Amino acid sequence: MNRKKRAQQIMQILDRLYPKAPILLKHKQDNHFTFLVAVLLSARATDKVVNKITPTLFELADTPEKMMKVPVKKIREIIKPIGLSPAKSKNIKALSQILVNQFKGKVPDSFAALESLPGVGHKTASVIMAQAFHHPAFPVDTHIHRLAKRWGLSNGKSVVQTERDLKKVFPKEKWKKLHLQMIFFGREYCKALKHKETDCPICSRFQT
Repeated sequence: MNRKKRAQQIMQILDRLYPKAPILLKHKQDNHFTFLVAVLLSARATDKVVNKITPTLFELADTPEKMMKVPVKKIREIIKPIGLSPAKSKNIKALSQILVNQFKGKVPDSFAALESLPGVGHKTASVIMAQAFHHPAFPVDTHIHRLAKRWGLSNGKSVVQTERDLKKVFPKEKWKKLHLQMIFFGREYCKALKHKETDCPICSRFQT
């Protein structure tokens, strides 16, 4: 079975299991800044931990204008339970200043501009472009990278290659939803540890 046929079957399974795939990171509706900060904080941290912290952080400052005035020390105190909090607190402060000084306080809607911000890599930029601005993008984190390799959709050599491979086999209009569906599926059925192919609705289908 070629990759495109396999991808079609996988898409059908994911649509059946997760007809709706909501964003789990808490942020203020229609506030791209709070979403950007939440995504930045989620790197090497669970959504659950991030969601416990962001309400307090956004109550203090929910715009770059407000956040740039908050001392780094104060930001770090709030986000301390999250991994890499020293670096993340500095990045949140710095990107807030840049957004105000260079982008009129708005989160930019281009990969180049987003990736120029402190702490914002390609994966984070892809999430913002896809979920906030509805731009065709397929964010690939370590979990999606793992699933793509297990499912035979990519050789798994790098997240960059995995992103290219997934974009080739899935329709562009499905990328945004598939990114979230794969995250949900990976957490529920296709975990990194103690994974049993026979118990996985997708891996069991493609066992050789």
